[in-house]
Amino acid sequence: MTVSLANRLEAAVPRYTSYPTAPHFSAFLDKEIYGAWLQELDPSVPVSLYLHVPFCRSMCWYCGCHTKISQKYEPIAGYASALRAEIRLLVKALPARFKVSHVHWGGGTPSILSSDDFASVMELIGSHFDYTEGAERAIEIDPRTADAPKIAALATAGINRASLGVQDFNPCVQEAINRVQSFEVTRDAVEALRANGIEGINFDLMYGLPHQTVDHVKETVRLSHSLSPDRVALFGYAHVPWMKTHMKMIRDEDLPGTAERVAQAEAAAAELSRLGYVQIGLDHFAKPDDDMAMALKEGTLQRNFQGYTTDDAETLLGIGASSIGRLPQGYVQNAVGIHDYERSVLNNGFATAKGVAVTTDDRMRRMVIERLMCDLVVDLAEIAGTFGQKTEIFDPELEALQEFRDEGLVTLEGKKVTVTETGRHLVRTVCAVFDAYLGNGKGRHSRAV
Repeated sequence: MTVSLANRLEAAVPRYTSYPTAPHFSAFLDKEIYGAWLQELDPSVPVSLYLHVPFCRSMCWYCGCHTKISQKYEPIAGYASALRAEIRLLVKALPARFKVSHVHWGGGTPSILSSDDFASVMELIGSHFDYTEGAERAIEIDPRTADAPKIAALATAGINRASLGVQDFNPCVQEAINRVQSFEVTRDAVEALRANGIEGINFDLMYGLPHQTVDHVKETVRLSHSLSPDRVALFGYAHVPWMKTHMKMIRDEDLPGTAERVAQAEAAAAELSRLGYVQIGLDHFAKPDDDMAMALKEGTLQRNFQGYTTDDAETLLGIGASSIGRLPQGYVQNAVGIHDYERSVLNNGFATAKGVAVTTDDRMRRMVIERLMCDLVVDLAEIAGTFGQKTEIFDPELEALQEFRDEGLVTLEGKKVTVTETGRHLVRTVCAVFDAYLGNGKGRHSRAV
């Protein structure tokens, strides 16, 4: 590994699930902005919903999500009331009844809601929105706490896809990340999901965890494959103890170095490909007949705050503490603090705390970054033309990419940029070349690989 390549692999870059990225959102002083943006939405165009539940029964040391540990249900029940209140606020602010193409529950552990509370929120959504044909209704679940009755209740409420956190099946690694979850527990959850008609199954795996080795990662992939998930996400552990203090429970000396992280990522990808999965973008894999693999083939793959997705809705309405929404006019983020969020929505007001209005240049660069992240190729001349710009507008970025070309990370054909297989792991670093905000000092990010 060359010194230059090693430096790129260790460089801190955004994950690019949005552009501009969240560290560049500003405080929303005018609470009416969000309501005005909602009023301007086109009722003929479907929207998506994301609901965030920031509660877990225990803390996983690797977790980078906004969540809180709660052994009692009372605060969770109160939070469910706040979710219902925010949905009613949204319905009141929208200009008409809308169709919904995707509903995604994230966390935390959204399946921590009681079956009654979960059903009531889903019923509220169903009473005020119309689902499009084939609408996806997905939830992230913890196999350790989602028992058969809970899974049956999720299915009754309309869930048709579930993402299961697996990370790594090795007991030593599980102990080091405070998430002990046997293969049998995961298998039982998968069987219960399928028995209740929830056929869409996603697995989340990780590399770069403490005490993890290439052999651990490959064995986890093989065991996961035995349960036949439709999609697999392979995330690199982002060690950011300055942001998430519980990550200090993971000792730096127990983490694999850059070369080992790369080896783990490459070994897992090779094993998944050998087992028949199609590699999608940076870190996702899907069966060849899965909708996500088909979207990649057809050039319609999208990227949002849930990562790679088949969701092509321009508007994503974020519901819950810390949730981020994307609208044609820009991004909005709710208050991160649970009590701040609840106080706002239960008093009949939106909880928006930060956001950013996007410019034409933002939209253009977002399209460049999204196509690179999804397709690993982008035609800069075509995108410049779409936004009425001269093709020369990207000449500074093309000049900066000459070095990447010389290192074998990209190929350049006129205004067309293609990320090579060698450069796939560094696609975020390639995208960062087009990020007009990155150099202004806001935010700290995780390493490239």
